[in-house]
Amino acid sequence: MRISVIGCGYLGAVHAAAMAELGHDVVGIDVDERKIAQLAKGAVPFFEPGLPELLTAGVQSGRLRFSTDFADAADAQVHFIGVGTPQRADGKGADLRFVNAAIEALIPHLAEGALVVGKSTVPVGTAARLKDELAEQAPQASLAWNPEFLREGFAVKDTLHPDRLVYGVASGQADDAAVAILDEVYAALLAENITRFVTDFATAELVKVSANAFLATKISFINAMAEIAEATGADVTQLADAIGMDERIGRKFLGAGLGFGGGCLPKDIRAFQARAEELGVGHSLRFLSEVDAINLRARERVIAHTEALLDGVAGKRLAVLGLAFKPDSDDVRDSPALDVAARLHAAGAVVVAFDPEARQTSARVQPDLQYVDSVEAALEGADAVLVLTEWKQFRNLDPKAVAELMPGRVVIDGRNCLDRDAWQAAGFTYRALGRGDRA
Repeated sequence: MRISVIGCGYLGAVHAAAMAELGHDVVGIDVDERKIAQLAKGAVPFFEPGLPELLTAGVQSGRLRFSTDFADAADAQVHFIGVGTPQRADGKGADLRFVNAAIEALIPHLAEGALVVGKSTVPVGTAARLKDELAEQAPQASLAWNPEFLREGFAVKDTLHPDRLVYGVASGQADDAAVAILDEVYAALLAENITRFVTDFATAELVKVSANAFLATKISFINAMAEIAEATGADVTQLADAIGMDERIGRKFLGAGLGFGGGCLPKDIRAFQARAEELGVGHSLRFLSEVDAINLRARERVIAHTEALLDGVAGKRLAVLGLAFKPDSDDVRDSPALDVAARLHAAGAVVVAFDPEARQTSARVQPDLQYVDSVEAALEGADAVLVLTEWKQFRNLDPKAVAELMPGRVVIDGRNCLDRDAWQAAGFTYRALGRGDRA
């Protein structure tokens, strides 16, 4: 099929490359000329494992091209909308300017029978509004909503081998004409017996935001338990292991630590609350305010532990390992790791930071930190080391080797990802949220 993908950021670039991999003829459209120039050469403007190879294959095959001109999408049968929906400047709700602008720019180029497919995360009710706009301005086209469920670091896998497909269509019925078109787009995926859900617009929109709200709640729940564990002397990791054995609960996302960040969960739960208030059911999601507060409080507690163990951080040299909001990503949007590093710097610490991929993105946001090119350079002369993103190379550090590089013997495990016994055996005072030193 001939497909356009409007918006070539993280979501759009991955989706465009994946659609080309599935055999479709794809054009990616974005107003950012620099980004389009990079993508056209097969260069990815952000870090995502597996995407450079997928992108290069698509460009070289001729099935994938990029443009800044919406007219180049005119012959497409399906148009995916993958633009960002950031938090509004007033902090209340999602900013839909980019979605609205994409639809407005696309309307003059919609052919007879074209299907516009939303993938962006939007407040419930957005698809119904856009359907009405299309009916008035481009009655020859129709609308569907097909939310994405990508995890940064696994986006290629999640697009080519998703755990489910959700189609939101106007009728909410499986015999809707849009369903047949989407089935053709995803024919290779459906051949793998991937579960497909056909819903109305509102349900499709809610699937994405409610999933993110649930995950955020689960993460904040275990961090709340970490606060209780610290007050009682319990071990939150053993607690998580034990309750995670219950199949109704599960162990995933029960890792106590710095909490969630990135470009999705924080802004999505805030936008969800704002939309619920607009709908007159704000009381249903008020618990998400506490979920958000617990998550942010975890950062403060890591800083407090560091200050307590070092008797203040002013003038102390701190090795910060990890700046991205999660491993296998260079994304520092609302990154707990970068936030903690910046706050320690503001408190007078000499912060020397290393991240395998997020140095440049971090430096653009926090230029005053000291960035180095290796773990060893960060550890040299440090009074304490803080592991704030659980990259594999940090999890596998040899504490005895670390001890030879730094005079201090304090380790702050911000992700509960280190072997406490091994670090203590090497002479370190170990601290993590929900579990302290053990004699």
